[in-house]
Amino acid sequence: MSIDTNAPPRRYLLRETNFLRLRGYGPNVAILPWGATEAHNYHLPYTTDVIEATSLAERAAELADARGARIIVLPTVPFGNNEMQLDQVATVSITTVTAGAILDDVVRSLCKQGMNRLVILNAHGGNDLKPLVRDVRARYGMLIVLANFYEMVPDVMDRLFEAPGDHAGQMETSLLLHVVPQLVELENAGSGQRKPFTIPGITQPGLWTPRPWASVHPDTGSGDPTGATAEKGRCFFEAVSTALADLLCGLSAAKRGDLPLV
Repeated sequence: MSIDTNAPPRRYLLRETNFLRLRGYGPNVAILPWGATEAHNYHLPYTTDVIEATSLAERAAELADARGARIIVLPTVPFGNNEMQLDQVATVSITTVTAGAILDDVVRSLCKQGMNRLVILNAHGGNDLKPLVRDVRARYGMLIVLANFYEMVPDVMDRLFEAPGDHAGQMETSLLLHVVPQLVELENAGSGQRKPFTIPGITQPGLWTPRPWASVHPDTGSGDPTGATAEKGRCFFEAVSTALADLLCGLSAAKRGDLPLV
Protein backbone atom coordinates (compact mmCIF):
# COMPACT_ATOMS: atom_id res chain seq x y z
CA MET A 1 0.00 0.00 0.00
CA SER A 2 2.89 2.37 0.55
CA ILE A 3 4.36 4.42 -2.28
CA ASP A 4 8.02 3.89 -3.11
CA THR A 5 9.33 7.41 -3.60
CA ASN A 6 12.14 6.10 -5.77
CA ALA A 7 9.89 4.13 -8.13
CA PRO A 8 7.94 5.49 -11.12
CA PRO A 9 4.13 5.59 -10.95
CA ARG A 10 2.49 2.23 -11.49
CA ARG A 11 0.16 2.51 -14.44
CA TYR A 12 -2.47 0.18 -12.95
CA LEU A 13 -2.99 2.25 -9.76
CA LEU A 14 -5.21 5.29 -10.19
CA ARG A 15 -3.75 6.87 -7.05
CA GLU A 16 -0.33 6.94 -8.69
CA THR A 17 -0.76 7.21 -12.45
CA ASN A 18 -1.58 10.23 -14.59
CA PHE A 19 -3.78 11.02 -17.58
CA LEU A 20 -1.02 10.74 -20.18
CA ARG A 21 0.13 7.33 -18.97
CA LEU A 22 -3.41 6.05 -18.46
CA ARG A 23 -4.60 7.17 -21.89
CA GLY A 24 -1.80 5.19 -23.51
CA TYR A 25 -2.44 2.16 -21.31
CA GLY A 26 -6.18 1.92 -22.01
CA PRO A 27 -7.44 -0.20 -19.10
CA ASN A 28 -10.55 -2.26 -19.74
CA VAL A 29 -11.12 -3.73 -16.25
CA ALA A 30 -11.54 -1.67 -13.07
CA ILE A 31 -11.16 -2.94 -9.51
CA LEU A 32 -13.04 -1.20 -6.70
CA PRO A 33 -11.65 -2.23 -3.29
CA TRP A 34 -14.30 -1.88 -0.58
CA GLY A 35 -13.57 -1.95 3.13
CA ALA A 36 -15.00 -0.65 6.40
CA THR A 37 -13.99 1.46 9.39
CA GLU A 38 -14.57 -0.43 12.64
CA ALA A 39 -12.85 -1.83 15.71
CA HIS A 40 -10.92 -5.07 15.19
CA ASN A 41 -10.36 -6.47 18.68
CA TYR A 42 -7.70 -4.64 20.70
CA HIS A 43 -4.74 -5.41 18.45
CA LEU A 44 -5.66 -4.53 14.84
CA PRO A 45 -6.31 -1.07 13.34
CA TYR A 46 -9.76 0.28 12.56
CA THR A 47 -8.85 0.28 8.87
CA THR A 48 -8.06 -3.45 8.75
CA ASP A 49 -10.62 -4.08 6.00
CA VAL A 50 -9.38 -1.08 4.01
CA ILE A 51 -5.80 -2.34 4.24
CA GLU A 52 -6.81 -5.85 3.16
CA ALA A 53 -8.92 -4.75 0.20
CA THR A 54 -6.34 -2.22 -1.00
CA SER A 55 -3.26 -4.41 -0.69
CA LEU A 56 -4.89 -7.44 -2.30
CA ALA A 57 -6.24 -5.38 -5.19
CA GLU A 58 -2.85 -3.79 -5.82
CA ARG A 59 -0.97 -7.10 -5.72
CA ALA A 60 -3.52 -8.81 -7.99
CA ALA A 61 -3.32 -5.94 -10.46
CA GLU A 62 0.47 -6.12 -10.41
CA LEU A 63 0.36 -9.83 -11.29
CA ALA A 64 -2.30 -9.34 -13.96
CA ASP A 65 -0.50 -6.38 -15.52
CA ALA A 66 2.65 -8.48 -15.84
CA ARG A 67 0.60 -11.04 -17.78
CA GLY A 68 -0.69 -8.44 -20.25
CA ALA A 69 -4.05 -7.58 -18.71
CA ARG A 70 -5.14 -3.94 -18.69
CA ILE A 71 -6.26 -3.15 -15.17
CA ILE A 72 -6.96 -0.01 -13.15
CA VAL A 73 -7.32 -0.09 -9.36
CA LEU A 74 -9.73 2.60 -8.16
CA PRO A 75 -9.40 4.33 -4.76
CA THR A 76 -10.77 2.20 -1.93
CA VAL A 77 -14.20 2.85 -0.44
CA PRO A 78 -13.25 3.15 3.26
CA PHE A 79 -16.72 2.76 4.81
CA GLY A 80 -19.13 -0.17 5.04
CA ASN A 81 -22.31 -1.18 6.81
CA ASN A 82 -21.50 -1.20 10.54
CA GLU A 83 -24.89 -0.35 11.98
CA MET A 84 -24.45 -2.90 14.78
CA GLN A 85 -21.16 -1.33 15.88
CA LEU A 86 -22.16 2.30 16.19
CA ASP A 87 -21.86 2.13 19.98
CA GLN A 88 -18.08 1.69 19.56
CA VAL A 89 -15.96 4.84 19.43
CA ALA A 90 -15.12 6.26 15.97
CA THR A 91 -16.92 3.54 14.01
CA VAL A 92 -18.29 4.96 10.75
CA SER A 93 -21.19 3.22 9.02
CA ILE A 94 -22.91 3.82 5.70
CA THR A 95 -26.35 2.46 4.95
CA THR A 96 -27.20 0.14 2.08
CA VAL A 97 -28.85 3.08 0.31
CA THR A 98 -25.59 5.02 0.48
CA ALA A 99 -23.56 2.02 -0.73
CA GLY A 100 -25.96 1.63 -3.64
CA ALA A 101 -25.56 5.29 -4.57
CA ILE A 102 -21.76 5.01 -4.48
CA LEU A 103 -21.74 1.91 -6.66
CA ASP A 104 -24.23 3.44 -9.08
CA ASP A 105 -22.12 6.56 -9.53
CA VAL A 106 -18.90 4.60 -10.00
CA VAL A 107 -20.46 2.36 -12.64
CA ARG A 108 -22.18 5.29 -14.37
CA SER A 109 -18.87 7.11 -14.58
CA LEU A 110 -16.98 4.13 -16.00
CA CYS A 111 -19.72 3.38 -18.53
CA LYS A 112 -19.46 6.94 -19.85
CA GLN A 113 -15.84 6.09 -20.72
CA GLY A 114 -16.70 2.82 -22.44
CA MET A 115 -15.53 0.51 -19.65
CA ASN A 116 -17.85 -2.43 -19.08
CA ARG A 117 -16.03 -4.69 -16.59
CA LEU A 118 -15.74 -4.11 -12.85
CA VAL A 119 -14.50 -6.22 -9.95
CA ILE A 120 -15.61 -5.22 -6.46
CA LEU A 121 -13.04 -6.55 -4.01
CA ASN A 122 -14.89 -6.65 -0.71
CA ALA A 123 -13.16 -7.12 2.64
CA HIS A 124 -16.09 -6.60 5.05
CA GLY A 125 -18.67 -9.24 5.84
CA GLY A 126 -21.29 -6.61 6.64
CA ASN A 127 -21.24 -5.30 3.07
CA ASP A 128 -24.17 -7.15 1.50
CA LEU A 129 -23.52 -6.04 -2.06
CA LYS A 130 -25.18 -8.75 -4.16
CA PRO A 131 -28.59 -7.02 -4.50
CA LEU A 132 -26.83 -3.77 -5.42
CA VAL A 133 -24.79 -5.53 -8.10
CA ARG A 134 -27.93 -7.03 -9.63
CA ASP A 135 -29.66 -3.64 -9.75
CA VAL A 136 -26.68 -1.76 -11.20
CA ARG A 137 -25.87 -4.40 -13.79
CA ALA A 138 -29.46 -4.33 -15.00
CA ARG A 139 -29.38 -0.54 -15.16
CA TYR A 140 -26.09 -0.13 -17.04
CA GLY A 141 -25.29 -3.50 -18.60
CA MET A 142 -21.83 -3.64 -17.01
CA LEU A 143 -20.36 -7.00 -16.06
CA ILE A 144 -19.72 -6.74 -12.31
CA VAL A 145 -17.95 -9.47 -10.35
CA LEU A 146 -18.18 -9.40 -6.56
CA ALA A 147 -15.12 -10.95 -4.89
CA ASN A 148 -15.34 -11.47 -1.14
CA PHE A 149 -11.67 -12.18 -0.51
CA TYR A 150 -12.32 -14.09 2.73
CA GLU A 151 -14.41 -16.66 0.83
CA MET A 152 -11.79 -17.30 -1.84
CA VAL A 153 -9.25 -20.17 -1.93
CA PRO A 154 -11.05 -22.17 0.81
CA ASP A 155 -8.57 -25.04 0.45
CA VAL A 156 -5.70 -22.70 1.34
CA MET A 157 -7.72 -21.22 4.20
CA ASP A 158 -8.34 -24.68 5.65
CA ARG A 159 -4.70 -25.68 5.28
CA LEU A 160 -3.24 -22.57 6.89
CA PHE A 161 -5.64 -21.71 9.70
CA GLU A 162 -6.92 -24.09 12.37
CA ALA A 163 -9.58 -21.53 13.36
CA PRO A 164 -9.56 -18.52 11.00
CA GLY A 165 -12.31 -16.57 12.79
CA ASP A 166 -14.55 -14.06 11.03
CA HIS A 167 -13.34 -10.78 12.56
CA ALA A 168 -9.82 -10.03 13.80
CA GLY A 169 -9.13 -13.72 14.28
CA GLN A 170 -6.18 -15.80 13.15
CA MET A 171 -6.63 -15.17 9.42
CA GLU A 172 -6.98 -11.38 9.53
CA THR A 173 -4.24 -11.05 12.12
CA SER A 174 -1.89 -13.12 9.97
CA LEU A 175 -2.68 -11.03 6.91
CA LEU A 176 -1.86 -7.80 8.69
CA LEU A 177 1.29 -9.28 10.21
CA HIS A 178 2.38 -9.80 6.60
CA VAL A 179 1.19 -6.51 5.09
CA VAL A 180 1.55 -3.96 7.93
CA PRO A 181 3.27 -5.66 10.88
CA GLN A 182 4.03 -2.29 12.49
CA LEU A 183 0.29 -1.76 13.08
CA VAL A 184 -0.35 -5.08 14.84
CA GLU A 185 -0.19 -5.10 18.66
CA LEU A 186 -0.73 -8.79 19.24
CA GLU A 187 0.23 -8.53 22.90
CA ASN A 188 -2.99 -6.55 23.49
CA ALA A 189 -5.33 -8.98 21.74
CA GLY A 190 -8.48 -10.18 23.45
CA SER A 191 -9.65 -13.77 23.12
CA GLY A 192 -12.21 -12.95 20.43
CA GLN A 193 -14.83 -15.12 22.12
CA ARG A 194 -18.45 -14.90 21.01
CA LYS A 195 -21.29 -15.04 23.49
CA PRO A 196 -24.02 -17.33 22.10
CA PHE A 197 -27.60 -16.26 21.49
CA THR A 198 -29.87 -17.55 24.25
CA ILE A 199 -33.38 -17.20 22.77
CA PRO A 200 -34.72 -20.73 22.11
CA GLY A 201 -34.97 -21.65 18.43
CA ILE A 202 -33.06 -18.67 17.09
CA THR A 203 -29.97 -20.63 16.05
CA GLN A 204 -31.73 -23.06 13.71
CA PRO A 205 -30.30 -23.48 10.18
CA GLY A 206 -31.78 -20.98 7.75
CA LEU A 207 -32.38 -18.28 10.35
CA TRP A 208 -30.39 -15.07 10.63
CA THR A 209 -30.44 -11.86 12.65
CA PRO A 210 -27.76 -9.19 13.11
CA ARG A 211 -25.48 -9.56 16.10
CA PRO A 212 -25.66 -6.74 18.72
CA TRP A 213 -21.91 -6.58 18.46
CA ALA A 214 -20.84 -5.09 21.80
CA SER A 215 -22.99 -7.59 23.71
CA VAL A 216 -21.97 -10.65 21.67
CA HIS A 217 -18.31 -9.71 21.14
CA PRO A 218 -17.04 -7.84 24.24
CA ASP A 219 -13.54 -7.20 22.81
CA THR A 220 -15.04 -6.58 19.30
CA GLY A 221 -13.23 -9.63 17.92
CA SER A 222 -14.77 -12.82 16.58
CA GLY A 223 -12.14 -15.54 16.54
CA ASP A 224 -8.99 -16.27 18.52
CA PRO A 225 -5.92 -14.58 16.97
CA THR A 226 -3.60 -17.01 18.76
CA GLY A 227 -1.43 -18.83 16.25
CA ALA A 228 -1.36 -15.99 13.73
CA THR A 229 1.95 -15.56 11.91
CA ALA A 230 3.28 -13.37 9.12
CA GLU A 231 4.18 -16.47 7.11
CA LYS A 232 0.61 -17.76 7.20
CA GLY A 233 -0.49 -14.29 6.15
CA ARG A 234 1.97 -14.22 3.26
CA CYS A 235 0.84 -17.61 1.94
CA PHE A 236 -2.83 -16.66 2.11
CA PHE A 237 -2.20 -13.20 0.65
CA GLU A 238 -0.36 -14.61 -2.36
CA ALA A 239 -2.96 -17.33 -2.92
CA VAL A 240 -5.84 -14.84 -2.96
CA SER A 241 -3.87 -12.36 -5.09
CA THR A 242 -3.04 -15.06 -7.65
CA ALA A 243 -6.66 -16.19 -7.84
CA LEU A 244 -7.78 -12.59 -8.33
CA ALA A 245 -5.13 -12.07 -11.02
CA ASP A 246 -6.51 -15.08 -12.90
CA LEU A 247 -9.94 -13.42 -12.80
CA LEU A 248 -8.58 -10.07 -13.97
CA CYS A 249 -6.72 -11.64 -16.88
CA GLY A 250 -9.82 -13.55 -17.93
CA LEU A 251 -11.99 -10.44 -17.79
CA SER A 252 -9.47 -8.31 -19.67
CA ALA A 253 -9.18 -10.84 -22.50
CA ALA A 254 -12.92 -11.57 -22.73
CA LYS A 255 -14.99 -10.63 -25.76
CA ARG A 256 -18.73 -10.03 -25.94
CA GLY A 257 -20.44 -13.36 -26.07
CA ASP A 258 -17.96 -14.90 -23.63
CA LEU A 259 -20.48 -15.54 -20.88
CA PRO A 260 -21.41 -13.81 -18.69
CA LEU A 261 -20.22 -10.83 -20.79
CA VAL A 262 -23.19 -10.18 -23.09
